[in-house]
Amino acid sequence: MQTYYYVLASQKFLMEEEPLEEVFRERTRDYHEKEKEIDFWLVSPPAFLEAPELVSIKEKCPQPAAAIISTNPQFITWLKLRLESVITGEFQAPSDTIPENLVSLAPASTKN
Repeated sequence: MQTYYYVLASQKFLMEEEPLEEVFRERTRDYHEKEKEIDFWLVSPPAFLEAPELVSIKEKCPQPAAAIISTNPQFITWLKLRLESVITGEFQAPSDTIPENLVSLAPASTKN
């Protein structure tokens, strides 16, 4: 089982009001230069919030929510300081209540 750390906020805040593309681009470039594997993901809306143990966290966050998930707690702490108005926490997966860590509740797109 792996521990995942997250920053959680409304989709609007994380995906429209904050310049996350710039943050992700810079971090990805840095990881490639260091030959380090990517350890962060944007999930919107995150399915892990449906776990019974996270109901109180979900209730605190405007919906629909988005989360940046990472295995690196220092990155999440840095994001918390940079973004300020976010919720942080952690969960373990796979577990009985969170079988997969990066699942979105968004419906899969279909092509006709």
